[in-house]
Amino acid sequence: MDFSSLGLDQSLLEAIADQGYTTPTPIQAQAIPAVLEGRDLLAAAQTGTGKTAAFTLPLLQRLIDQGAHQKSLPPGRSPRILILVPTRELAAQVSESVANYGKKTPLRQAVIFGGVGMQPQINALRSGVDFLIATPGRLLDLVAQGHAKLNRIEVLVLDEADRMLDMGFIRDIKKIVTMVPKVRQNLLFSATFSKEIRELASGLLYKPQSIEVAARNATADRVEQYAYQAQKDYKQPLLVHLMTSGLWGQTLIFTRTKHGANRLCLQLERDGFLVGVIHGNKSQSARTKALNDFKEERIQVLVATDIAARGLDIPELPHVVNYELPDVPADYVHRIGRTGRAGAGGVAISLVSREEAVQLRDIERLLGRKLPLHPMPEDIKPLARTQEPAPPQRPTARRDAPGSRREPQRNHRQPAHGERRGAVRTS
Repeated sequence: MDFSSLGLDQSLLEAIADQGYTTPTPIQAQAIPAVLEGRDLLAAAQTGTGKTAAFTLPLLQRLIDQGAHQKSLPPGRSPRILILVPTRELAAQVSESVANYGKKTPLRQAVIFGGVGMQPQINALRSGVDFLIATPGRLLDLVAQGHAKLNRIEVLVLDEADRMLDMGFIRDIKKIVTMVPKVRQNLLFSATFSKEIRELASGLLYKPQSIEVAARNATADRVEQYAYQAQKDYKQPLLVHLMTSGLWGQTLIFTRTKHGANRLCLQLERDGFLVGVIHGNKSQSARTKALNDFKEERIQVLVATDIAARGLDIPELPHVVNYELPDVPADYVHRIGRTGRAGAGGVAISLVSREEAVQLRDIERLLGRKLPLHPMPEDIKPLARTQEPAPPQRPTARRDAPGSRREPQRNHRQPAHGERRGAVRTS
């Protein structure tokens, strides 16, 4: 099968060829016809298998079939396709995909997310768009201010739908659903869907078609996965040993916390590595620069929290390291899905301390198999702990110090000529 057999317009086929693709992946081969039929869809596939193109291409085709590619776009035209994503980085990436595949059409898009100024996003909406790619928080802000209208939405897409329907986003999603037309097409895509998320999704979908091109919550077959037993003080020396002795190239490292990401970044920089860091406390410009530097190989190592775990496409990334295991088992699947993409191979290594035994067990239960566990190499020494300087002490007044609360301030006037020290002077 090739893309031409899926009923796509010649402009789309040319754009696909420009991207270097000739044969659709299994998720694309099944999802594209279903979307073109107008069906609601619940689609699950391994990370790195082309899910973004699986909904982007048929939605572009839908608008082409409606004749939108032959019409000039009037100013202020409301969007007809709404794609919701959980992170700013994924919003930018989906926007890039829409731009690449739709570059030979006049269809317009806007991407909106927080952390940057609103005015360019407002201007883009005023000029009229067909596709709107957004994170929920910024979208609700723009709707509340009257800059975004959702009354003409024909298709609602939740990318990384399991994350969009968890407790962190569900309230915003419910608000947005009340703002779009009741009659619409709904598309939910992700690599992982728990039983609870599937039940929750059923309230959004109408007679949906379910597509699963791999076992539920499965990881890519080409990703080699194993773990090391490593206590906290040994993790950083072990990581440096693995990267240097193995002559690793690009390496994406995940931590649980922002503070942990910053600390590890500084430690690796002291060891001579070129390192960037991404987490929620970084400005959007800093996050974008770090990610671009990593993709362009200006830095070797990118340390990140789970905001980088979903959807980011880093071509031919060879190594992913779980410096700390995630608390949510499904996030492990998304983390290691940054490698082994588009049919390439990759290696995913987890450094597991005793305190993380529960997380490891939950991950293995999700995967349905054990991760090979390697012992700590004998020549690894623990990271030397540096004692932090004690906070400065506030000076305390001596009992006999002038001005002390315990001692009234003395009169230090020198006695006059012929006056005895301590004598009372009378006038």
